Amino acid sequence: MKKSFKIYSLIWAICLAVFNVITFVTPNEIGGVSKFSGSFWVGYIFITIAFIGQLVCAFVAFKAENLKKFFYNIPLLSISYGGLVAMLIVGSIFMAIPVLPEWIGIIVCVIILAFNAIAIIKATAAADIVSEIDEKIKTQTFFIKSLSVDAQSLMTSAKSDELREEAKKVYEAIHYSDPMANAALSDLDAQIERQFNSFSDAIKADDAELAKETADALIEMVERRNQKCKLLK
Repeated sequence: MKKSFKIYSLIWAICLAVFNVITFVTPNEIGGVSKFSGSFWVGYIFITIAFIGQLVCAFVAFKAENLKKFFYNIPLLSISYGGLVAMLIVGSIFMAIPVLPEWIGIIVCVIILAFNAIAIIKATAAADIVSEIDEKIKTQTFFIKSLSVDAQSLMTSAKSDELREEAKKVYEAIHYSDPMANAALSDLDAQIERQFNSFSDAIKADDAELAKETADALIEMVERRNQKCKLLK
């Protein structure tokens, strides 16, 4: 993501340079009045602030640790970009019309800046909340997902078709079960884990009879867990 930000910052610098070139190569007088009035500098300063703010938002977005978090930060880019465009339009009007009172320009530009800042703060908060929820879901679903991976591994390591069939039944029961965790299920989850370990030992020992017995008990526990999950929702 750092490389992407470097490319983005280069584009940003080019846009800022173009803005400054256009600003200072245009005639210094408009209708016999110097363009470098109070309203000109108000527009110029607020547009520059908007450019800097947009770069800061881009830095925050691109410093995301992975693509998923970057996706959550995309609103920062779109909102800050929209604010920059709005400031460019309004600021350019005040820069182009030197007779406009500078206090009006300050008020209008501050209002645009404030609305943009509020929207960015909301977007940042929303991104943090979604990211926290995502991490929480990962934690809550880890037990079943981890068990599913182990069950799939047992299918590969089974030494006979009969054992593979039992491992497949266990894998499908776990894989398609409700993955969400709940404190009320902690005792049952512990039982399922112990039963799965017993089933795994039977598969590794090539004991078809014990594998079938432990598999049936394990599948029954998983089904009971699914029923309790429904009641807890």
